[in-house]
Amino acid sequence: MNRIAIFASGAGSNAAKIIDHFKNHPKIHVGLVLASKANAGVINVAAEAGIASLLLEKDLFFNSSHYIDLLKEANIDFVVLAGFLWKVPSNLVQAFPGRIINIHPALLPKYGGKGMYGRFVHQAVVDAGEKETGITIHYVDEQYDHGEVIFQAQVPVEPGDTAETVAAKVHDLEHAHFPGVIEEVINLRNSR
Repeated sequence: MNRIAIFASGAGSNAAKIIDHFKNHPKIHVGLVLASKANAGVINVAAEAGIASLLLEKDLFFNSSHYIDLLKEANIDFVVLAGFLWKVPSNLVQAFPGRIINIHPALLPKYGGKGMYGRFVHQAVVDAGEKETGITIHYVDEQYDHGEVIFQAQVPVEPGDTAETVAAKVHDLEHAHFPGVIEEVINLRNSR
């Protein structure tokens, strides 16, 4: 059984889709949800699904191996970032090489990096007059939004689109593709 830990900071809609996708999966299971904010909706998503959740303590996350030890004790095989706003520290990246996956709401390498999340990304896309945007699913390395790209999908940016309408289109792409791409990555890794 492959066990996934989901790291999130927000409402948890992507986490909910991932949890639902793997609910009855014979080989992949969401074992843990870790949130960076006490009021993150993802905590309720985990509770409703009967999945253990934890609130991350910032100092422990960035300055110790506490959560690495915890993930290993929980037999976690893969880490999935689903709207997680903190940069993953090097020790965590090194503890799960090629086994941390992120989703970004733009077509990297455009509109990535520190401060480029959520509405800020979509506003930047609209302000730049882009004709398309989308999602990037990628492996996590020591830099923001930088690791090897696994998958991208595009949507058009129409005249008159706002950050909000672009966000809705991108959200639909995230929900449509992220759980399946996670499954493909895990299956590929297990076939090696």
